[in-house]
Amino acid sequence: MLSSGARLKGISFIIGAAFFFATMSTFVHLAGELPFIQKSFFRNLIAFFVAGIALLKEKKPLNVVKASVIFLVVRCVAGTVGIYGNFYAIDRIPLSDAAMLNKMAPFFAVIFSFFILKEKIKLIQAFCLVTAFFGAMLIVKPSFDFSQSIPSFAGFLGGIGAGCAYGCVRKLSTFKMNGKFIVFCFSAFSCFTAVPWLLFNFASMTFLQLFFLIMAGLCGAGGQFCVTAAYYAAPAKEISVFDYSQVIFAALEGFFVFGQLPDRYSFLGCVIIISMGILMFLHGRK
Repeated sequence: MLSSGARLKGISFIIGAAFFFATMSTFVHLAGELPFIQKSFFRNLIAFFVAGIALLKEKKPLNVVKASVIFLVVRCVAGTVGIYGNFYAIDRIPLSDAAMLNKMAPFFAVIFSFFILKEKIKLIQAFCLVTAFFGAMLIVKPSFDFSQSIPSFAGFLGGIGAGCAYGCVRKLSTFKMNGKFIVFCFSAFSCFTAVPWLLFNFASMTFLQLFFLIMAGLCGAGGQFCVTAAYYAAPAKEISVFDYSQVIFAALEGFFVFGQLPDRYSFLGCVIIISMGILMFLHGRK
């Protein structure tokens, strides 16, 4: 039986991760008119060094099982798609909308877990997934004005990529793979994919922009490690719903830093998605 101390520790870490990820988005937006791939490169570069140093300090053998490699590769590819989609959206739609579309990940994790872990999708999960998708469309607001729709669809695609990555991480946990090594490989892969583009399209930066990107990287790394610590302390069914606090942090920072306010359709979409998240959380605990 989970102790109250462990539950509180897990909740504290998951809320900490939500704050770090929301603040990461704020710093990314503050970096201004820089290519989103360049921004994601610096975010992942910081995480690469932080995870690498943490692995060196552990001084433990990695013991990577051969059968786990394919899932590690898919996690890296899906995670890269997720972060590119999220970063593209951050610069073009309100932070709260970008955060909410990224929070579609737990719902898509259910779908990918069906294929990766052979977990059956229950009726209540299917209902929540379909309803949450409807809520996401209220945020995306698809139209023939592609200049407005593409950023939202990119954020939505980021949520799909993150959901696939979560499913792979769950599979990798069955192989007892070191969480720090997973973060290290993902960060290295994301940086590597950005290098060819940066060789020909690197945009010069001011010292302030570089500072904002370094802070975004530190916040991203902090969020990654908080998530790992949270799920080591308590199971997902006990704490996952508190991850939606990122949307609150993003909305507050978006309002106070940039004066952003979501429109009524986005607000309704957020309410629907969070409600479905809570319903899945309650069902999981039951």
